[in-house]
Amino acid sequence: MEIHWHRRDLRPTDNRALAVASGAVDADDAGSAEDEHDADSDSTATSGPVVPVFVFDDDVLEHAGDARVRYLLDALAELRASYRERGSDLVVARGGPASVLPDLAAEYDADRVVWNKDYSGLARERDAEVRRALNAVDVDRASFHDAIFHEPGSITTNEGEHYSVYTYFWKKWRDREKPDPIPAPDPDALAAVDGDDLPTIAELGFEEPQADVQAAGTEPARERLTEFCADGIYRYAEDRDYPTRDGVSRLSTDLKFGTIGIREVYAATAEAREHAAADAVESVEEFQSQLAWREFYTHVLFFNPEVVSENFREYEHEIEWRNDPEELRAWKDGETGYPIVDAGMRQLKAEAYMHNRVRMIVASFLTKDLQIDWREGYDHFREFLADHDTANDNGGWQWAASTGTDAQPYFRIFNPMTQGERYDPDAEYIKEYVPELRDVDPDLIHEWHELSPTQRARTAGEYPEPIVDHGERREAALAMFEAARGDE
Repeated sequence: MEIHWHRRDLRPTDNRALAVASGAVDADDAGSAEDEHDADSDSTATSGPVVPVFVFDDDVLEHAGDARVRYLLDALAELRASYRERGSDLVVARGGPASVLPDLAAEYDADRVVWNKDYSGLARERDAEVRRALNAVDVDRASFHDAIFHEPGSITTNEGEHYSVYTYFWKKWRDREKPDPIPAPDPDALAAVDGDDLPTIAELGFEEPQADVQAAGTEPARERLTEFCADGIYRYAEDRDYPTRDGVSRLSTDLKFGTIGIREVYAATAEAREHAAADAVESVEEFQSQLAWREFYTHVLFFNPEVVSENFREYEHEIEWRNDPEELRAWKDGETGYPIVDAGMRQLKAEAYMHNRVRMIVASFLTKDLQIDWREGYDHFREFLADHDTANDNGGWQWAASTGTDAQPYFRIFNPMTQGERYDPDAEYIKEYVPELRDVDPDLIHEWHELSPTQRARTAGEYPEPIVDHGERREAALAMFEAARGDE
């Protein structure tokens, strides 16, 4: 008997550890293209009937938010249903995995516990503790590389260091062979067990989110992938920055929780590329490059776990971030008087999601216009985003704040009004999320910062005036970073 410990791999298909445990593939056959020996294994156990397990870990839940827990529960419900269709079930437990898993191994007389690797500092510490606990009771264990294509340490500079510049990482990532999707286990390879009911969101200590969280699970993820690869992927390069063009995949939450495998996603994009017209190939490759960004930030986090709370880039002096609770509150509530910023922040609360271009705009506004520490924004996104991923979100926030690897130069500061006019020219996105402006001419919306108080009151009296002057704050931000650099 074997136990497969689900974590960020809430799917039965294209799941390497599950496939190895069930005998669907050999460990070497399911390996990454550049490394056939990337399983961390303390065992020589053979495959056997597999008990699927998920553990609600309070140390992980401590960092969760309502929307993510809602998506997690919905994804687990679909995963449990898929196991039941195969004559098995999902065993659910709560507690510290280092205590729970040895107990489950004893209950099911399991010879081995397997799982797929996670790369954050918290996950690696947890997994090391689980290994020690299983070793203490003579249960074999094995972990497998699964969540990304190329494991940290496999794409390096000529000096053997991890890349801190994305362009060079992308060139190697792009040119390396990508393994095919991994088959699902045969139903006969799964143990006939009876799982417990899933806890309610309240029992986990959370509330039903106000946001309308997208459908969770493998089938909804596949539907999104299929729809995107039939159309949007061919326009991705030109449409991805425009929030009303429906030009993105919306797979970020699926990839974060692993309701769909990265190999299945890439295979669909490779097939789309084969059918792409000559002028659409670039768009397919542009989307594939976003998958590489995901891995790039995972590598950065693996080798620099401290970046979760510390700047990646060192300045000569500390950055003197401003501390203004009222401005921070206005940003969080979408009440800054900058329409594209407010639309993004309100979309976040309404959908537990924000369009990527708008994420960059609101992050720049917080760190450059308000000069508030990027960690405040990171924490807010972690609370409200369904797709929050430590590596990606941290990388994105430090990019915007000019403190991260391969980051936006400190002197390149987004003008929120210009960004709104460029990427939402008809103010469709703004009007969708800022109802106070729905009857306002788009030109006036994009000129909001230039209108007089009287004009604003006549045009949309319920919408706030800009809380800061962008030009003045831009100069202040430049001075703040120059002081941190030690410039005269």
